This record gives sequence, structure tokens and C-alpha cells, in this order.
Amino acid sequence: MQFGIFSVGDVTTDPTTGRTPTEHERIKATVEVAKLAEEVGLDVVALGQHHNPPFVASSPTTTLAYIGAQTKKILLSTATTLITTTDPVRIAEDYGTLQHLVDGRMDLMLGRGNTGPVYPWFGKDIRDGIQLAVENYALLRRLWDEEVVTWEGRFRTPLHGFTTTPQPLDGVSPFVWHGSIRSPEIAEQAAYYGDGFFSNHIFWGPSHTQRMVELYRRRFAHYGHGTEKEAIVGLGGQVFMRKNSQDAVREFRPYFDNAPVYGGGPSLEEFTAQTPLTVGTPEQVIEKTLHFRDYVGDYQRQLFLMDHAGLPLKTVLEQVELLGTEVVPVLRREFEALRAPGVPDAPTHASRVAALGGKEPEEGRAAVDHWTGTRAEEDNASAAGRL
Repeated sequence: MQFGIFSVGDVTTDPTTGRTPTEHERIKATVEVAKLAEEVGLDVVALGQHHNPPFVASSPTTTLAYIGAQTKKILLSTATTLITTTDPVRIAEDYGTLQHLVDGRMDLMLGRGNTGPVYPWFGKDIRDGIQLAVENYALLRRLWDEEVVTWEGRFRTPLHGFTTTPQPLDGVSPFVWHGSIRSPEIAEQAAYYGDGFFSNHIFWGPSHTQRMVELYRRRFAHYGHGTEKEAIVGLGGQVFMRKNSQDAVREFRPYFDNAPVYGGGPSLEEFTAQTPLTVGTPEQVIEKTLHFRDYVGDYQRQLFLMDHAGLPLKTVLEQVELLGTEVVPVLRREFEALRAPGVPDAPTHASRVAALGGKEPEEGRAAVDHWTGTRAEEDNASAAGRL
């Protein structure tokens, strides 16, 4: 099972000091957090994509490439890549280049984005969000699965004999997760292609997450990619830890009460009772995280949001160290002991290359990705009808 952290890149005032970090400080802090995540043994660091203040995560591939140059093992991912407002040719080229630069230790998470004003900034309409996600992803798959692509759709200019460069490393495209907070359409899209499904799982209670994951598992099996337990699932989470739970609550409360994503809503106590947010000791984080399996079954990736709400870098680094040294080693052991037979590991570039088994790249990609894109128009229409 993979454990890691994800960031949305928010620039938020520290309510205890009144100080707001500069964009430069926030970007550089993201790199420092990622480097420490590798040092303490975490598996994944994922960066969001936002194009509106107060976020600085507008170019995740740039930041991930910089992190990749300073790390050796940690897997680089996104949380999320906007498939609706980012041109699929641009995604294919940017992430294809990143894949080569870091020797395959990357994947990406696609999502629609739900910030209305962002859509027209890129010439799109939020009312077309689902259709954009369907059409753009169908094209992205073709760009990675076929050397020469001729394509025509609704939302961008046609392509005639187009070849994306670079082509996927070792003939295997990056693994794709589809991330969502509350959209069953995204779970359906992930299942249709046999991709991974990442349930954001930070603002909603267990029953909602359970329904979303169960839908994805059922549809994954329906489309013939394997059994329900073979579906690839990831979850988000939020934690703040100190050795004493009362100290953790006292220290985190002003950040919770004043952060834009929390402020004015349920109290800290209500939010921790109703959602995956854990504010307490490492032992309490372990206990609550292990409970996730009770309602989603075995899953492959657990990411935690830690560098948000105005927390200073020093505090975030302390949190990451606690996560890597005191929480994740126990979670690895406990989740492995509980895992049912036949549950697959999270896909990596190495495992997907191995799955080629000596086949030619085009044939191998079909076996690994479940879909070759040779009937793209038919599949796109079929997916659109289902979504």
C-alpha cells in the first residue's frame, strides 16, 4: 500500500501571527516538504492544480520536475490535473516529458475542477464540465496509446496525423487516477477505463465515501477489468498531530476556525466526528485511518493533506516527520496483515512494464490499460452516454 501527502498549494494567513507567506515562500516550502516526505519513507507526494488566488499550484509539472531532480525514490503525482480546462495535447506532452525525466516514478490524478470562474479563463464553460472530461480524456488516451492520431471533437480543433512527443517511456503511458470529492460521474469514468479512483475523502462522511467507492468497484467489474476487489482505490485524509491530543486540538483550532475551507462551518469537534479529519496523537491517527478499510475495503493509496490552512513550514515539517516515523510504519504493517488475498498493489511504472510480458508495446498497452483507443469515436460516444 502507498502512503503519502498531497497539497493544494493554498496561500493562507497564519491566524496566530497574522503573517501571510509570499508566493515564493509557499512554492519553495512545497519543495522542502516533498523532500522530507522522501527522507522519512513516504511513497507519494501529490500536488494540486489551481489557477485562482489564493493558490500557487498553477503548474504542477514544473514543480514536480524540480522535486524529481532533488529526490530519488518518492513517486510524483498530482491532486489534481484539470482534464476539463487543460488541453489534452498539453497534458500528454507535459506529463510525458515528466515521465521520462523521473524515469517513470510518476502518475497523475485527473479531475474536473469545480471553480466556476476558471473555466472561461481557458475558453471553457463549466456547464460543459462532464462532456469536457469525457472528450478530453478520450483524446488523451489516444495520444498516449497511438503513435499517429487523427481526431475530431466538439471542444478543440481537429488533429490530423498528429504524433505527441515524447512518446510514453517504455511504451507504457503514465497510470491515471480519477479524483473526485462528490461526483459519481468521475467514478464511472474511472471504472469505464479500468483506471484508479481516488475519493478525496476530506470533506464528506464515511457513508458518502463508501457509496462512491462501491459504485466505482461495481462498474469496474461491470466493464470487465476484474473483480470488485481488484479495483484500484485511493483515499484522502487530513491530520494534525502532537504527542498529547489536547495540545493538538489547542494548537490546530485557530487554523481550523479561520481557514477559508473550514471557517464558518461545523466546529472542529463536529468536523472531526463527521469526517476523516483527525486532530490528536499519532495513535489516534492510526486508529481512525485503519477504520477507513471498514467501509471501503482494501485499497491501494492513502494520502494526507498537511500543509494547509496557514500552518507555518516548521510545523508542517514536524507533522510530516511524525507521519513518516510514527504513523505510516504501523499502518503499513496493520493494513498488510488485514489485506485479503488477491488484492493488487498500486500500479507503478515498473509493475506496468513488467505486465507487458515481452509483448509489443501496442499490444502491451492494451493489456495494461484495458483500452487501446482504436475505436476512440465509438468508445467516446459510449462513455458520454453512460456518463
